[in-house]
Amino acid sequence: MEETNKELFEKVVKVAQSRGFVFNASSIYGGLRSSYDYGPLGVLLKNNIANYWWKDINNDNEISIFPVDTAIIQSSEVWKASGHLAEFSDPMVDHKPTGERYRADQVPDDIDKADLTEPRQFNLMFETSIGPVQNENSTVYLRPETAQGIFVNFENVLRTMRAKIPFGIANIGKSFRNEITPGQFIFRTREFEQMEIEFFCKEEDENRWFDYWVKKRMEWYKSIGIPDTSLRLREHSDNELAHYASKTVDIEFLYPWGWGELEGIANRGIFDLSSHQKASGKDLSYFDSENNEKIIPTVIEPAGGLTRTLFALLCSSYDEDEVNDTTRTLFRFDFNIAPIQIGILPLSKKDELIEISNNIKNILQESFRTEIDVTQSIGKRYRRQDEIGTPYCITVDFDSLEDNTVTIRNRDSMDQQRVAITDLLGFFSDI
Repeated sequence: MEETNKELFEKVVKVAQSRGFVFNASSIYGGLRSSYDYGPLGVLLKNNIANYWWKDINNDNEISIFPVDTAIIQSSEVWKASGHLAEFSDPMVDHKPTGERYRADQVPDDIDKADLTEPRQFNLMFETSIGPVQNENSTVYLRPETAQGIFVNFENVLRTMRAKIPFGIANIGKSFRNEITPGQFIFRTREFEQMEIEFFCKEEDENRWFDYWVKKRMEWYKSIGIPDTSLRLREHSDNELAHYASKTVDIEFLYPWGWGELEGIANRGIFDLSSHQKASGKDLSYFDSENNEKIIPTVIEPAGGLTRTLFALLCSSYDEDEVNDTTRTLFRFDFNIAPIQIGILPLSKKDELIEISNNIKNILQESFRTEIDVTQSIGKRYRRQDEIGTPYCITVDFDSLEDNTVTIRNRDSMDQQRVAITDLLGFFSDI
C-alpha cells in the first residue's frame, strides 16, 4: 500500500469510527477481530444505498424484479445441491515459524515461501446445529450467499406472482463466510451484507441480458457518487471462474490498497435450478407459452456487496481542504445518499430560535433527513456537519425572528444565501 493511500485508509477508518458510521463489535470487551457494528450514521447510509438500489433495479418497465427476504439458515440439502459443501473452499497455508494462516493467494510479499506448508482446502461455510441434541441430523449452515434462498423460492415466486420471463428475484441480506484472513476494515469480514439479483431469461437471450446488467450496475455505482476513474470492469479468466459460471465480470473499485471487487455479474446458466430440481424432485421449470415447451431458464446474477459499497463511498467521498489556515475534513456525499441531508443550526439555545428550528424540521423532515444541532459554536457545528457529509446547513439567527429568513450554507462551496422559511421545501426539492 502506498503511503498516501495508507494515510487515506487510516483517516477514513478514524472518522468512520469517531463519527458513528462503524464501531468495532464487542468493543467494551476488547472487540472481535474483523467484526463490526454499524452506528446511527452508518445505518442511515447503508439504508440509503439499499433503497437507491431497489429503486434503480425497478426503473425498467421492460422487466419485473420481485423482492424476497430468505432465511439465513436453510436446509443442509440446499448446500449439498448447490455444491457449496463440496466446492466452497479456499486453499490455506500455514507460516511455520509463527503459526499464522493465510489464503494461499494472499500471502504477504515479505514472507519466505519456503516457510509455508503445502496448501490445503478450507471450507468457508459456518457450521452450527439446530435442536436440543447435536448429531449428524442437526447440522446446518449459515448461508454464504443469499442466492440459494432465491433459487429454492423460484417456483413459489413464479406461481404466486404469475411471473413471466424475463424477470428477476432480488434479496438484500446478511451472508457469512469463515474467511481465513479477514481484514481491511469492513472490506473483508466474516459477516457482511449482499445485494443480489437472480435474473431469469431464455438461453438465446443470455448475452443481451448479461451485457444489460453489466452496464446498468456500472452506471448505478457512478450515480451514487463513485467517480468513473475509481471503477473498472474485469472479466474472470477460465481458471478462476466459479464451478457454476460460464462467464463472470467484476465491477472493481480502487480501494486504498488497490483494486477490489464491488460486484460480480455472472452467467450461472441453468446450473442452480437444474441442481435443485434433481436433488429435491420438484419441478423448477418454466412453461414457455410461445414455444409450447418447458424450459429451465438461464440465470444472470448481479451480486453486489452492500457493506463494501458503503466503504467505497466513504473512501471516494472523503476529502480535505484548507479553510482559514486550518484543515477541513469532509465527506462529499451526494445529496440523495447522505445520512443527514440538512443540518439545522440555531445560532443560540434561546427558546425563540429553538422554536423556529423545530418548525423548520417539521416542514422538512417528511421529505428529507434532517437533524437539529445546538452543541458548541456555529463554526464547530459546521465542521461536524462537514465531517459527517451533510450537504446543506440552515442557520437560524436573530434576524430570522424579524424577517422569517434563514441562511443556507453549501457544504462543498461553503457559499451562503438567505432564503425565506416558506421557500425551504421548494429550495431543497429542486436539488
